[in-house]
Amino acid sequence: MKLERDVETVGTGFDDASGHNNRGVHLPEQLGIQWVLQPRGTSRVRGPQHFRHSVREGVRLSDYEHVLGADEEALRHLFPGGVARLWGSTPPVRQKSDKVTALAGRRVDDEVLFYAGKKFVAKARILGLFRNRALAEAVWGLDDDRKTWEHIMALGDVSEFEVPAEPVLRALRIPVPLRSLTLASAEDRRRCLDQAEHPKPLVPSQGAPRDQTAEHRPTFGRDDLFRSLSRLRTHTKERRPSRHKPITLLWAIGRLVAEQDRMVGWDEFSSEVGPLLRDFGLPGSRVTPEYPFWHLRSSGLWSVEGLKQSSSPTPSQLTAAQASAGLTKDAARVLRRALARADAIGLLCSRYLGDVDRDELLERVGLAGYATASGEAPDRGSAEAGPDRRSVTSTQPVRDPKLVERIKVMYRHECQVCGSRVETRYSHYSEAAHIRGVGKPHEGPDELSNLLSLCPNHHVEFDRLAIYIDEDWAVRRNSTGAVDYQLKLHADHVISQEHLRYHRGLCGRI
Repeated sequence: MKLERDVETVGTGFDDASGHNNRGVHLPEQLGIQWVLQPRGTSRVRGPQHFRHSVREGVRLSDYEHVLGADEEALRHLFPGGVARLWGSTPPVRQKSDKVTALAGRRVDDEVLFYAGKKFVAKARILGLFRNRALAEAVWGLDDDRKTWEHIMALGDVSEFEVPAEPVLRALRIPVPLRSLTLASAEDRRRCLDQAEHPKPLVPSQGAPRDQTAEHRPTFGRDDLFRSLSRLRTHTKERRPSRHKPITLLWAIGRLVAEQDRMVGWDEFSSEVGPLLRDFGLPGSRVTPEYPFWHLRSSGLWSVEGLKQSSSPTPSQLTAAQASAGLTKDAARVLRRALARADAIGLLCSRYLGDVDRDELLERVGLAGYATASGEAPDRGSAEAGPDRRSVTSTQPVRDPKLVERIKVMYRHECQVCGSRVETRYSHYSEAAHIRGVGKPHEGPDELSNLLSLCPNHHVEFDRLAIYIDEDWAVRRNSTGAVDYQLKLHADHVISQEHLRYHRGLCGRI
C-alpha cells in the first residue's frame, strides 16, 4: 500500500512511509511539531520487551549490517556511536484509518509519546523515517499474521516518565484507551502541552550526566544496574565499540563469584586485566588497562580510590598513588543476586562481545559455568589435543532419574521445540534438559517445572544459548530474535517462567 503525503520531511536519506525520499528538506517553521501517539503494546505482542531492546537499550548496527541495505549510511550518520534507537509499525489493514493518517503525516522532528497502561510512559524525537522489512523482522520478528514493524522511526532524545494519559486524550478528542497509532496536529499539541507535562524522568535522557557517586545512592537497584550496563560509554575503532570496559566488568563479576575483594590495587588490576584486553580486545587495539580502571567511573558502577584528579592518570601516577578500583558497593550488592548476575553476564556478552570467544573469555575470568545453561564448562577439545590432565575429586548434583523418565514419557519422546522423535533400533530417543542448570553456578532445582523434553540438536542449541523461549512460549533464535517454533506444552507440565527468565538472561535477553 502506498501512503500519500501532503508535505515533505526533513532530510536524513531515509525513505518515509510513503516511499518518498528525505533529501535535506527543512521543516517549515509554521508547520510546527506534531505528536505521534504510539501504543507501546502489551506483553502478548512483546511490547515491553521490544521497547527495552530497541528504544531503551538500542540496537547495535553492527549486529544487523546484513539487513540495513540502503539505509545503512543514513543510520550510521544519525547514530555515530553505532547504537540506534528504533521503533516501528506494521502496515495498515484498512486504507482509511488513524494509523494510515499517522504514517502518512508524521515528520522528522515530531515528538513521539509512548502509551501503556493508561499512561504516557516515554517520549522521543523522530530523527528519521524509513521502511525496511528485513531489518524490522531481524529486530522484532514476525507476528501471528506474518507481519512485522517495517514502518520504522529512528529516535533520539528518549526519556521515560509516567503521566496520566486520559486527560490528554480527552482534550485531543481521542477515544480512551489509545488503540492505534494516532497523529495529533501541531496546533492540538500546543493546546494540550501543559496537560502532558511530566515529573522527573524515571530514566535519564540520552546525554544526561551520570551520577559519579553511585556508591552513595540509597535507591540503586536492578533497573539502575542494567541501564548503566546497556549504556556503557565506549570509544570506537573502525565503527566498532571498544571491549575494554565490558571485559573489565566481567573480570570484576568473576571476582565477586570467587568471593575476592571488591576493590583491587592498580598493579594487581593491570597484571590481571591487561592480558585479557590483549587476548580479547579488538584486533590491533592498544592494551591500556588504565583506561577502564579510570574511565569506568562514568558508568556509575565503578569507583576509584586513592586518586583525585580530573584528567586521565598515567600508569606511573596510578602506581605512585597506590590507587585501587572496583565495583561500587551498590553494584556489587545487586550482582551478588544469582538472577541479576546471570542477566548482567548475558547482556555484556551479547551487547558488547558478540564476536569474542565467549567460552574462553568466561573461563579466563572465572565464569565458565555461565557459558551454558547447564553450568557445565564447554568441551574445548579432546584430551589428546589439549594439555595434560590430572584427576580431581569433586561433587556433582544428584539428578532424579524418575523425573527424567517422566518428562520423556509425557511427551512420548517428542521434542518440545520441533516435535521430532529420534528413532532407535528398538524404541525412540529424547533428552531431558534442565532450563536452569542444577549445581553451580546456576543452582537450579531438579524438578519437573525446570525440565524440557528435547531432541539432541535442540538440547545442544538450548544449552549453548543459541535459542531461548519467550514469555509467550515462542522459541526464538538468539542471534536474530526470529521465531523458529512455538513450544509444545502438555497439560500436566507446568513450566516455571522464572527458570525461563533466568535462561533468557544468560542469552542476553533480559
